[in-house]
Amino acid sequence: MRTILHLDLDTFYVSVERLIDSSLKNKPLLVGGISDRGVVAACSYETRTYGVHSGMSMKIAKELCPEATIIKGNAGTYSKYSDLVTEIIKEKVPVFEKSSIDEFYADLSGMDKFFGAYKYASELRQKIISETGLPISLGFAQNKVVSKVATNEAKPNNQLKIDFGTEKPFLAPLSIKKIPMVGDKTFQTLRSLGIRKVKTIQEMPVDIMKGVLGVNGLTIWKRANGIDNTPVIAFSERKSISTERTFDRDTIDVYKLRNILVAMTENLSYQLRRGNKLSACITVKIRYSDFNTYSKQLKIPYTSADHILIPKILELFEKLYQKRLLVRLIGIRFSHLVSGNYQINLFEDDEKQLNLYRALDHIRDRYGDRSVIRAVAMGAKTIGRMQNPFNGQPPVILAHRKQ
Repeated sequence: MRTILHLDLDTFYVSVERLIDSSLKNKPLLVGGISDRGVVAACSYETRTYGVHSGMSMKIAKELCPEATIIKGNAGTYSKYSDLVTEIIKEKVPVFEKSSIDEFYADLSGMDKFFGAYKYASELRQKIISETGLPISLGFAQNKVVSKVATNEAKPNNQLKIDFGTEKPFLAPLSIKKIPMVGDKTFQTLRSLGIRKVKTIQEMPVDIMKGVLGVNGLTIWKRANGIDNTPVIAFSERKSISTERTFDRDTIDVYKLRNILVAMTENLSYQLRRGNKLSACITVKIRYSDFNTYSKQLKIPYTSADHILIPKILELFEKLYQKRLLVRLIGIRFSHLVSGNYQINLFEDDEKQLNLYRALDHIRDRYGDRSVIRAVAMGAKTIGRMQNPFNGQPPVILAHRKQ
């Protein structure tokens, strides 16, 4: 029998801001883009009673809760506190998965024989609270889905254990929206069928769910019944995505090199977003005509945004490039990857920027990853070899040919 622990840092960005400035405690707080066109990245529990939620326009949030304090937020600060928690968990559990900047799973299967897994999990939670000052909630069950739902029911700053065999009774009275994977669109579809509680899905034949929602219907039915065999994917900071370009004729054309780097970064950023990943470390590599190879890396706040990554890549290139030497190969790598979406960039972006990324990525999904590119990248007709960790397949060759 598996034993899965889920940990979630409560209102993470808000909690970090309150840790830095204690005067913000118990006050309504919004973190995100500070202009009217900005977006709410995180909101305190005090604002939620007014109908505020993350992803909402900051203008609407301010109208709903005018007394809220608004903070732009700092992605670098949040990454630092996330790393502190990660180090504590890494030291204490045999296998853990960092599923986002503020969310973790751990497989404690077999530990009952030696420690008492739930007691051990409780002590780990208290250690995180005492050493970081951050509130964190805990869910404990036989699989990832039930443990995650348990964590959400335990919040704020609490814990909940779901005993083996009680998964279905625990889930039954909950709203269908509590099931992971049920977003707004699926929620409305199910509501239109008169389905409001998880218990109704539990009692439905699986074929009906498949008929309504296709393959997703089967997954949702299984989750409603507490069935989930998804493994905990061991966290590794060595996981990366990279691409490089070898030139048939060594070049000293700096304009060409910069344009290719922009194209590479733009493409890898899209691959990150498509794989629901964020990177916290970037590397630029240069190989000269004498085959000497040099690289330089930089730790950055978690991101998957072109407009943040491109200037950083070019900055590294300027520091690394030795002028007047012919270049044979250039490459970039994004590493220290974690699962996560674009939310981490909401502190610096507005709704227009987010909608632009969604629109561009939608076009790329439909017509190919090079169907929309920046003007400066148009000269880079090929990008090179790309190693993509998201599909477990051999490295993908993207129109690779020497020039």
